[in-house]
Amino acid sequence: MNFVGHAKARTMKAAVVTGAGRIKIDNFPLPIPAKNQVRIKLEGCGVCASNLGPWAGPEWMNFPTEPGGLGHEGWGVIDAIGDDVRGIEIGDRVAALSFHAYATHDIADEQAVVPLPATLAGLPFPGEPLGCAMNIFRRSNIEPGQTVAIVGIGFLGALLTQLAVSAGARVIAISRRPFALKAAQDAGASTVIAMEDHWQILDEVKSLTDGHFCDCVIEAVGKQWPLDLAAELTKERGRLIIAGYHQDGPRQVNMQLWNWRGLDVINAHERDPAIYASGIRSAIGAVLDDRLNPSPLYTHSFPLEQLGTALNMTRDRPDGFLKALVHYP
Repeated sequence: MNFVGHAKARTMKAAVVTGAGRIKIDNFPLPIPAKNQVRIKLEGCGVCASNLGPWAGPEWMNFPTEPGGLGHEGWGVIDAIGDDVRGIEIGDRVAALSFHAYATHDIADEQAVVPLPATLAGLPFPGEPLGCAMNIFRRSNIEPGQTVAIVGIGFLGALLTQLAVSAGARVIAISRRPFALKAAQDAGASTVIAMEDHWQILDEVKSLTDGHFCDCVIEAVGKQWPLDLAAELTKERGRLIIAGYHQDGPRQVNMQLWNWRGLDVINAHERDPAIYASGIRSAIGAVLDDRLNPSPLYTHSFPLEQLGTALNMTRDRPDGFLKALVHYP
């Protein structure tokens, strides 16, 4: 990001991660949007579990981060536009795909912002994770009457539960925390199962499905055991959807099982910004027609000065936690 400043420049407040588990909040010159870019005066930003790797201070991480760095789930109001921006105006409220959103302002490409309708005024809208849920749901091809298991009920798993139920599927939610299982029930899951004993879970799901297992299983944890469990819960010719963020090392898979059952395995992550933006637009539509209700899933909110607490809570997942937001005055 280019920061252009002079004697009369206004400033923004931004978080800088200075080392493992350490944050400094400071003032910086406002970034200036270049051609085809906009600047957003952010209202807030979601806290993503993908931040936890850098937050732990691995050897590959360079400190300090850029101002606002790691934040990528921001929303707010356009307050400056660069040359050749079309269809977006100062004052528009948007969700943004930007990369320095742990700050009061950030820059985004014109194609990476999605206008928010007036009916969502005053509501937080972390577009990136909501769009991610919609894109995973789209690739899952869930149909009415199917049985869907969701392994891991965090923010993403709870959103996918809502979407699958709205699509007419029977949802079996599997998670380790009682609070998360209650959230899945509230989202419409027909059955919830504590993720404690591998064989007990298999037996229960086998009984619920007359021995066939599930048409579609979404793994939303990002660890080895939940991935193994999800594969075993998927029926012959079923769909195994990898939604978990597997970034802590290689994985082993039971290829004998995958081959024997003829599983369709879909890694449902996206990297194309245009597809992310499309997912955000789909999320807006899903919220407006009541297929998606993220509001009760935002369980904790912090000012920017307490971003470190929000990251620690995202890591530790205490009882009652699903999703943290940071908000800016």
